[in-house]
Amino acid sequence: MTLFAIAIGLSVLGSFGSLLLASGLLVLSPRARLALVPHLVSYAVGTLLGVALLSILPEVLEQLDARHALLTLLAGILTFFVLEKLVLWHHCHSTDCDVPHSHGRPGALVLIGHAFHSFVDGVAIGAAVQTAVPLGVSTAIAVALHEVPQQVGDFAILLNAGYRRVPALGLSVLSAAGALAGTVVAFSAFNHLPGVLPYALSFAAASFLYISMADLMPDLHKGRVDASAIKQVLLLGAGIATAFGLRE
Repeated sequence: MTLFAIAIGLSVLGSFGSLLLASGLLVLSPRARLALVPHLVSYAVGTLLGVALLSILPEVLEQLDARHALLTLLAGILTFFVLEKLVLWHHCHSTDCDVPHSHGRPGALVLIGHAFHSFVDGVAIGAAVQTAVPLGVSTAIAVALHEVPQQVGDFAILLNAGYRRVPALGLSVLSAAGALAGTVVAFSAFNHLPGVLPYALSFAAASFLYISMADLMPDLHKGRVDASAIKQVLLLGAGIATAFGLRE
């Protein structure tokens, strides 16, 4: 099997696999979903941190000097901060999210932002596979895990914006397809410009770190320090352990 086919398969796993799991969550009652999603977020945070810091960045540091690698990482984090300010990097994972508006079309920016987000995830998977297949696997799993709660949140936004269930699901599928486009673009670009590959990996690490620490972690701090907080810490640790086990 060629690397391109592997990358496409992992891109499908990361994007449409998460959509399938999110659809399963939407079948649950709102109370059950509200109880389960924070646990998924905790596990996703640990996996994102682990993959970024234990898998991707060590690979980047083997190809780039530390100064260039960390400058690229910093530029990536700042880029995603600006994109989120422009509502193009919207990351919601609850059922009470604010609904962005675009020219009177509620939820339109959610779809645009999710499609762009999926495209970046696809580029990350493509870059990881071209570096090493195990790295691609761990990257795809990290993408899938953090996309599940986001898919749930985005679907809720679309329903609150007036979309019916079937059209909302169809639009979610369409935006998730951005990952496939990102993977195709990654393979085309990095075949011609292989020197760009480690910089793309550093940007991928930046996206994982930004999502986990700026978007997901703040919600985990809500509430009291009780048994739920202990579960969050344990699930976060389980996510890191998963990433550690997926290393080459």
